[in-house]
Amino acid sequence: MSAPDAALLAALPGLAFQAALLFARLGAAAMVLPGLGEQDVPATIRLSLALALVLLLLPVLGPDLPPAPEPGVATARLVLQEVAIGLWLGGLARIIALALAMAGQLVATLIGLQGLLAGDAEMGGQGTVLSRAFALVAATLVLASGLYAIALRALVESYAVLPAGAPLPAGAAAEAMVAAGAASLGLALRLAAPFVIAAVVLNVALGLLARLAPQVQTFFVAVPGQILAGLALLALIAPPLLAAYAEALRGAFLALPGAG
Repeated sequence: MSAPDAALLAALPGLAFQAALLFARLGAAAMVLPGLGEQDVPATIRLSLALALVLLLLPVLGPDLPPAPEPGVATARLVLQEVAIGLWLGGLARIIALALAMAGQLVATLIGLQGLLAGDAEMGGQGTVLSRAFALVAATLVLASGLYAIALRALVESYAVLPAGAPLPAGAAAEAMVAAGAASLGLALRLAAPFVIAAVVLNVALGLLARLAPQVQTFFVAVPGQILAGLALLALIAPPLLAAYAEALRGAFLALPGAG
């Protein structure tokens, strides 16, 4: 066996460990990233994406990765730390992207479509049809507009912020998750604000109608009109609503660790 072949064989265990370490972070993030990590995307495609990222980044990031420790607890600790960092980074992006689905849930309740349910793992097993539709629109928007590239770049650059082998700062990570949740809820409420105002106006009008004409069956008159008016309002403001969501999502992705 020649010297180069012997050197390559000797380096293979270290390369395999570094590839596994990269896959732990990249693969965990790829399972939950918006657009790329949707439940509707087959797991084989998400796995293939993670493996492709490992092959692309191993020559670039390999020199900065820690060497393989002795097999045992140290190896398992390193891998679990990388998985936790990947899930944290992907989770930050996922929480922000959930704002549109949460807005859809609220809109469905306000316009009287809360009884139409569909399977939706992201919203806890079941969600409204409108929420499910909004979630699919959000995933399509992330992929069609190229926003997923910002999240992927943040994931790659995260190795400069959180080097492989460094522990995840639990306190800062928890604070970032809480802040992302608050930002996502705030965005959802802003997106649904026109429907909140319309619902308040409609209910005040119905209350006045019930007082002025008690003999009128207000409920039977209101429900069809509420649904039709809500759908008409949704069709009217859908373009600016999606534009505002895309802009907010871009800003949130650019604020991810490593994206700046």
